Amino acid sequence: MSIAAVNQRLDVATIVAASVAIVIWSSSFAGIAYGLQAFTPAELSLLRFLIASAVLVVPVAAGLIKLPALRDWPAILALGLSGITLYQLMLGYGMTRISVGGAAVVIALAPGVTAALAALRLGERITGRTIAGLAVAFSGVVLITVGAGRDIHFEPTTLLLLVAVFATSFYFVFQKPVLARTSTMGFTVASIFAGTLGLIPFGLSLPAKIAIVPHAQIWSAAYLAIGPTIVGYLAWNFALSRAPAAKVSSFMYVQPLVASAIAWFCLGQVPTLLTAVGGVLAIGGVVLTVGATRAATPQPKIVVAPRAVPTSCCTQS
Repeated sequence: MSIAAVNQRLDVATIVAASVAIVIWSSSFAGIAYGLQAFTPAELSLLRFLIASAVLVVPVAAGLIKLPALRDWPAILALGLSGITLYQLMLGYGMTRISVGGAAVVIALAPGVTAALAALRLGERITGRTIAGLAVAFSGVVLITVGAGRDIHFEPTTLLLLVAVFATSFYFVFQKPVLARTSTMGFTVASIFAGTLGLIPFGLSLPAKIAIVPHAQIWSAAYLAIGPTIVGYLAWNFALSRAPAAKVSSFMYVQPLVASAIAWFCLGQVPTLLTAVGGVLAIGGVVLTVGATRAATPQPKIVVAPRAVPTSCCTQS
């Protein structure tokens, strides 16, 4: 099967993988908030990815996971430093000064930026239906944020979140050529290793901090390492390897709704009517965007070869 054919697929496995990633990533908000009570954003990010790397190095050493070829490592290093190191640092420090509601709206720009980069870098077609779906889903995110009672205000540090948006969008789009040459598992593990190395200079105070923080915060970081980092990135990159980046990234619009649902079941925070309406819009926008894949895929044309016409009705032997 050709790369172009794979990039147009959006089957059940792809949808399930993207959905699993979104649910797991949505559950990470509580763990991050809890961990930041004891760690700085850089320390928490480094601890999270150090644990993930320590877990993943075992199957790599055992030969169960094959890392990409050396020729792909310059690209993987750049992607890991962008989509993991830069994204985690900008998101963490940005959220220390910006409200949760404001951060949710800014991060919700990622699918649109991803779609634009995918069109420029990969030549992915952006139809009017795709644009409409992204716009509808974004309006749903705004309603979910307002309905949850979160204040939306912005400060100059909002620029940090914008950097995070472009960093994660760059990671989503520019990994696709690498995924065409290597396995999803190998690329994900390699990018986690690269991102972890990039975080080390910013978390040099982590060893001293670990000695004094409660064990509960460390267990919180362990969950972030196993769930959102390993399982989340594997599922998300698997979906990206099988479908257009713009379509897969549209699933991010459902994340605030899933987070509200988790807060409802786990914390008893009942969503408002505005949140419910926003959820319907977010899901509807994603469905519209995903449906645009099939609508934009042209049907193969059947070409009938013309019958050969003899140049002479009679031949001499």
